[in-house]
Amino acid sequence: MAKPDFWKTTKRYYDLKSYWRNMFGCNVHKLSIDAGFTCPNRDGHVAVGGCIYCDGRGSKLRQKGDLPSVAGQITSGKKYYSAQASKFIAYFQTFTNTYAPVEKLQALYDEALDQENVIGLSIGTRPDCLGLDVIELLGSYAEKYHIWVELGLQSVSDRTLQLINRGHNYQQFLDAVNALAGKGINICVHIIIGLPGESDEDVLTTARNLSALPIHGIKIHSLLALEGTALGEMYKKGEAKMITKEKYVSLVVDVLEILSPNMVIQRLTADGYRDIFLSPDWAMNKLDVLNSINKELTRRDSYQGKYYKG
Repeated sequence: MAKPDFWKTTKRYYDLKSYWRNMFGCNVHKLSIDAGFTCPNRDGHVAVGGCIYCDGRGSKLRQKGDLPSVAGQITSGKKYYSAQASKFIAYFQTFTNTYAPVEKLQALYDEALDQENVIGLSIGTRPDCLGLDVIELLGSYAEKYHIWVELGLQSVSDRTLQLINRGHNYQQFLDAVNALAGKGINICVHIIIGLPGESDEDVLTTARNLSALPIHGIKIHSLLALEGTALGEMYKKGEAKMITKEKYVSLVVDVLEILSPNMVIQRLTADGYRDIFLSPDWAMNKLDVLNSINKELTRRDSYQGKYYKG
């Protein structure tokens, strides 16, 4: 399979910027919003303490005090990014952004969509927090706006999901994808490379499974040990080892080669708050990681979808 012409990019994968330009003919930017949500994996509804890598503090805005309104956050974001983009997606990012009565969700989403040059929503949530009423609401928006649902998964292995205290299993994720499919909603899935106990084959199994599903985008994260998290304590005690940059880069390229060439690559690495960051040191230089991934793709003369079996 050759690199698709529709990418319209010099990169060897279908990056988000190219996708926006293909879709809308202009630069689009996602504006991160903290709407004050919590998570059922923290408040006791599902579990307490959250995932082992989550520090639970939320956005930097939340740490400063009372949150500005959704409209206020969008206005500030547009001022900052107006030189880079002419259209915007309101990205409800912090914690579980469907974890409220549907009436409250609709009021928050409507507030975002009422802002000038906001052309859609991206809603970060969990597979077990998508009731039929919420999906119906999102589907109604999709008739007019560009809608994404970002599902935290991390791995298709139930053993791993239990170990990292996700509070849901892979079947619940599949149920959520099936419920969202066919309603005009774009689905983005988050995975983590370097999870405790996972082999290279576990990572590739996750990639193969996701590439066979009606998924439109993916975010690939590196596992980070942060102060104040269960994983951070495991790391300090020598109970959890962080993946090396070389191994991470190699596995990211392995994953890209398996994924459908139509899948939008929204992220290829992650960094954390510097004031609580423990490991791995290399993850704090995001540009170097991205450059290393590009170099490895070039070295292999490879690209996203090279070994895709659709």
